[in-house]
Amino acid sequence: MALMQHAALHFPKEYLCRNADRNRNDDFTRTFVCAGGTRRRAGVKMKAGSKTNVDTVNGKKVNGVHVDRVPFSDKRSAGLLKDGESVYGSVEPNHEYLMGRFVEDRFVYRQSFVVRSYEIGPDKTATMETLMNLLQETALNHVASAGVAGNGFGATREMSIRKLIWVVTRIHVQVDKYSSWGDVVEIDTWVDAAGKNGMRRDWIIRDYNTQKIITRATSTWVIMNRETRRLSKIPDEVKNEVQPFYLNRAAIATENTDSEKIEKLTDETAEIIRTGLAPRWSDMDANQHVNNVKYIGWLLESVPINVLEDYNMTRLTLEYRRECRQSNVLESLTRIKAKTGEEDDDDDDNDKQFTEKSGTENLECTHLLRMEADEAEIVRARSVWLIKQHA
Repeated sequence: MALMQHAALHFPKEYLCRNADRNRNDDFTRTFVCAGGTRRRAGVKMKAGSKTNVDTVNGKKVNGVHVDRVPFSDKRSAGLLKDGESVYGSVEPNHEYLMGRFVEDRFVYRQSFVVRSYEIGPDKTATMETLMNLLQETALNHVASAGVAGNGFGATREMSIRKLIWVVTRIHVQVDKYSSWGDVVEIDTWVDAAGKNGMRRDWIIRDYNTQKIITRATSTWVIMNRETRRLSKIPDEVKNEVQPFYLNRAAIATENTDSEKIEKLTDETAEIIRTGLAPRWSDMDANQHVNNVKYIGWLLESVPINVLEDYNMTRLTLEYRRECRQSNVLESLTRIKAKTGEEDDDDDDNDKQFTEKSGTENLECTHLLRMEADEAEIVRARSVWLIKQHA
């Protein structure tokens, strides 16, 4: 490997170097003046001929291991002043971005994410699958940060002892705006009781810069035995773990939540059927079944390409009915109803098949994911699509 004789260090504008002094040996140290006049020293080990990578800057590990602060390039982080002060108050430590933090007396868990290049679709905005993955990640980190996590995938200690896991039965998502590549989003999540034997988890997603809410979601969870795969009542010991975190608040008002039963599609009522969908090993999660987010991609396999190109999915409701294993082969069914207004839901003129045409204000789709062998239902879904507003 060729020896690097000259290495350039690129610091943010507020940390531009004003002078540098070299030591007498092969190591060197740069001294630079930060915004506000604070002098800082960056010691970088760069011995000639050494095979060791750069390990530390300012005494902190780099190369993706640990830094003082995640440098979000937005107007909120641009308010940094000298000595770590900020015009927005005290500087939040790095783990509050990467691992999240509790707010509102520890009832709400908050975490921020950057939308990555591999999380966007052809229009350079986040996909519904990306949003669902971020919701799931925030929920899991909530449990871990609360200090009640066991050795399962989001399970508490008492659940792990009893070989219990959480499974989602229904989730409803409302998207007002999809974030773009490089945007930073801030997600809040909290939990509450759902009847006698369930738990409700809600989320809101904000644009990190504007703090405007762009997505709301609510879900219902029940407990299942990891070995028998049968549903179980919530043990009192588990209730005692999670009840201190219950918050009586709804991300979506009851009157705005899609609580209606989703119609079952058949070969006769579906307009499009896609067969031969096979789960891969990478689709499995730590609970030994197909991750619930994977179902969204399979549901969309039976949605026409012109709908995916010309419309945005703004509402999605999923009803999970059974597990899916890697050995299963699936079918995706979709029926599309063109709508001209919410008040026209029962109008027979609007209850017609979608025939490769665009321009309708919105569409309502009914979906079904089922086993190919015996047609056993896995997921029922309903989605609403609005036509994209192209610049």
